[in-house]
Amino acid sequence: PALFMENARKGSIVSRANSIGSTSASSVPNTDDEDSDYHQEPYEESYKDRRRRAHTQAEQKRRDAIKKGYDDLQAIVPTCEQQDFSIGSQKLSKAIVLQKTIDYIQFLHKEKKKQEEEVSILRKDVMALKIMKVNYEQIVKAHQDNPNEGKDQVSDEVKFNVFQGIMDSLFQSFNASISVTSFQELSACVFSWIEEHCKPQTLQDIATGVLHQLKSQLY
Repeated sequence: PALFMENARKGSIVSRANSIGSTSASSVPNTDDEDSDYHQEPYEESYKDRRRRAHTQAEQKRRDAIKKGYDDLQAIVPTCEQQDFSIGSQKLSKAIVLQKTIDYIQFLHKEKKKQEEEVSILRKDVMALKIMKVNYEQIVKAHQDNPNEGKDQVSDEVKFNVFQGIMDSLFQSFNASISVTSFQELSACVFSWIEEHCKPQTLQDIATGVLHQLKSQLY
């Protein structure tokens, strides 16, 4: 009987212990789930770190590209290489580099337009020279075909001397009559000179005098 009572007491204690352990276990979260969450959390943090690192690298590449662009501008634009006394030996700011680049591009546009105008003028000169060349070739050919024709004709030099004599005479009166004190006075003097010294009879007298003078020199 004593042994039976002792075994019964021990069985009761074991049964209560199992009951308490079962109750405690039911109130505690699943350890497998914890393990699963524990392993998943470092994975999420690692993914965020990778995204953060990729973003940082992309941002750094962008900044490096911008810096290289400004460095290239400073190397290409001549005005960026010149010493700016207003800022001393300090490094040029991005705003100054951009402004100097804009100014230089505008300067290049003006130079390009100026060169295009010069090229257009030169092309016109070339065209005029070609026309003159053709005309002179025709004159030379006509003279070779008829060598005795035109012996009594005056030369271009005489024609130029007539023009020069007339212009010299006009300029003498122009220079004596025109005042350059102001533009308003200059304008008034020009019109007065035209009315007084450029009348048909006056021009005819000047031309006649020049022709008589050259005729006496030629003959």
